[in-house]
Amino acid sequence: MHTSIKGLILDNELNKKNINTENKIETIGRVERVQLPDLSRNSLDAKIDTGAYTSSLHCHSVEVFTIHGKKRVRFYVLDPSHPEYEGKSFESPVYKIKKIKSSNGIVSERVIIKQKITFGGKVSNIQLSLSNRSDMKYPLLIGRRFISGKFLVDVSKKYIYK
Repeated sequence: MHTSIKGLILDNELNKKNINTENKIETIGRVERVQLPDLSRNSLDAKIDTGAYTSSLHCHSVEVFTIHGKKRVRFYVLDPSHPEYEGKSFESPVYKIKKIKSSNGIVSERVIIKQKITFGGKVSNIQLSLSNRSDMKYPLLIGRRFISGKFLVDVSKKYIYK
């Protein structure tokens, strides 16, 4: 007898067999290098966080404004103290503004944008909240909304996705 649990089959001998051949769920580590091609020439270290729902990008000087009745946001990726800071201002349409609870339990309103992300050579779309992550080790956090159904996270490894 077999019991199916999220893409895995557990048989009577408790052997695990990956059966997801249609979606090809790939294994990634707890930290991976990714690119945000429209926001930076550099690759960024991203913490893969299954406890966070929304992905978050370290930014500073985030300013929401309206042009022709549509909300836009102007921001700088990273900050001047980060070694990969490029000092370039970016603008993007605001996808939405959402209340998000941080890891320390504080709820704040954050601007969410949609961007392209290159992950292991594949381009996808990602929703990113713009926040100050200067106290965090990694400038980019990838949450469940992006990884769900696409990746399995091996928390014992880093930089394994090619």
